[in-house]
Amino acid sequence: MNDPIYIIGHKNPDTDSVCSALALAELKQKQGVNAVPARLGHLNGETLFILQKLGIPKPLYLTTAKSTVDELSMDEPATIALGSTTKKAWAMCEQSSIKTLYILDEDGNYVGTTTIGEIAKLQMQGNDEKAEFLKHTPIEKIIETLEGSLLYEGTREKTGFIRIADKMMLDRDLTGVIMVLGDHEDDMIKCMARGCAVIVICESFTPNDFIIDMAKALGVTLITTSYNIMKVIQMIYRAIPVDMIMTPENKVVKFNKNEYIDDVEKTMLETRHTAYPVVSKDNKLIGSLSRYHLMKKKKKQLILVDHNEKKQSINDIDMAEVVEIIDHHRIGDIETSKPISFRNNTYGSTCTIVALMFRELGIKMSEQAAKLIAYGIISDTMAFNSPTCTEVDKLVASLLEKEFEFTFAGLAQELFEKTATIKGKDFKKLLYTDSKEYILSGHQICVSQTFTYNLDDVDEIAEEFEEFMKEQNKLRNFPCHLMAFTNVEGKGSRYIVVGRFADQVKKVLADPVTATYVSRKKQFVPMIAQALA
Repeated sequence: MNDPIYIIGHKNPDTDSVCSALALAELKQKQGVNAVPARLGHLNGETLFILQKLGIPKPLYLTTAKSTVDELSMDEPATIALGSTTKKAWAMCEQSSIKTLYILDEDGNYVGTTTIGEIAKLQMQGNDEKAEFLKHTPIEKIIETLEGSLLYEGTREKTGFIRIADKMMLDRDLTGVIMVLGDHEDDMIKCMARGCAVIVICESFTPNDFIIDMAKALGVTLITTSYNIMKVIQMIYRAIPVDMIMTPENKVVKFNKNEYIDDVEKTMLETRHTAYPVVSKDNKLIGSLSRYHLMKKKKKQLILVDHNEKKQSINDIDMAEVVEIIDHHRIGDIETSKPISFRNNTYGSTCTIVALMFRELGIKMSEQAAKLIAYGIISDTMAFNSPTCTEVDKLVASLLEKEFEFTFAGLAQELFEKTATIKGKDFKKLLYTDSKEYILSGHQICVSQTFTYNLDDVDEIAEEFEEFMKEQNKLRNFPCHLMAFTNVEGKGSRYIVVGRFADQVKKVLADPVTATYVSRKKQFVPMIAQALA
């Protein structure tokens, strides 16, 4: 799949920014783009109501523009089951030209790592080290590796040392050893008598009943294989299970998918491993990461909707690559390293622009996308009562009503009745849920806005809310912070303004009780700019 492109609205997301991101994501996905709708903050009550009504999960909460491991194209991890033989592990490495194997238990949990180098090193170790491993290797693994058959499984404990028949055989202590023999039954009798634990009989020879009965009496394991003696000596150590030589997961340098690539890069510089496992929180293997993957790393790609100013976007936006902007606000200060598609129209809603994009591209939107667009237009144009509303917004609404057989009036009435109230709401949420910052005449000001069905509710909290704003502004120190309580049907606003320029701004604005302003973009912000000019 292609690298993800995240579609984000502004901080303190409102309905238009969220709905336009979701609808645009559908459009991009239908074009084959791996578009992921995201948000930069908590959703307000209106937007939550819409998502629940349409059965849409909340968009991804994006907190940084830094790229994470999950956004890299990792290798599919080569895995092997716990208990598998090193013979099988070596064959996997050879056949697939890989150097690292990840070991999983029976539940699919990642338990350790081994490499082709560690497997080869095993073969080069001294007999004492290899014998210690072989001592604990199950008989069935030896049979599997030698492609043999079990004639009888005894009870003698093996030491892991390997011996063959020679002139010195009767002078050696054979207690617990694994004997590799041909078809000489006398040698088998002598070895069993001197204490061997296992006899591997080569070239498919089957001993007589006396030998088998003696093995049963003494507890000696008998295995037969088609391999000759030299082949058995060569192969038997490959029966050692990979978990005996692996590096356990608690000693492995590993990453999770949410780690930042910059941090991963630093860790890799401090270590010398060929590959690193990427695991989930529940220790499931996700991928295999190597240095060459970091050489192909890309910045996180973003499409901005409903904003084009740094202050309103993700904090570390300079670490990302903005590839497209769709907005209906003034031109801000976002800079890009190369030309991009920048669509900026003076319509009442970003959702209107997205609807037009569907039509221009000849792509049919789903009913869910149509309702997202409808709600975005209703919210941002205050059901077509805002001065920002245009004839294009109304035309798009008419086309959607005809195509999808719903009415904007019906959607708006239910939406406003269910969500538009300030009664009982937390002051902090009212002030910051839909809050935007601007640079006007060199001053950083803030304009917050919330919507209510009944403006008289504002009078009940106005005095207390103003004191709250003053306390908050001691921390933020805006020279002007205006809070607009706007009637959801476009019948005007009540506003409160604090900061050292408050009196200056009030002189330009109309009476705070009878003000007919409803648009932050077209009315409040331009008039504040006039006051500060």
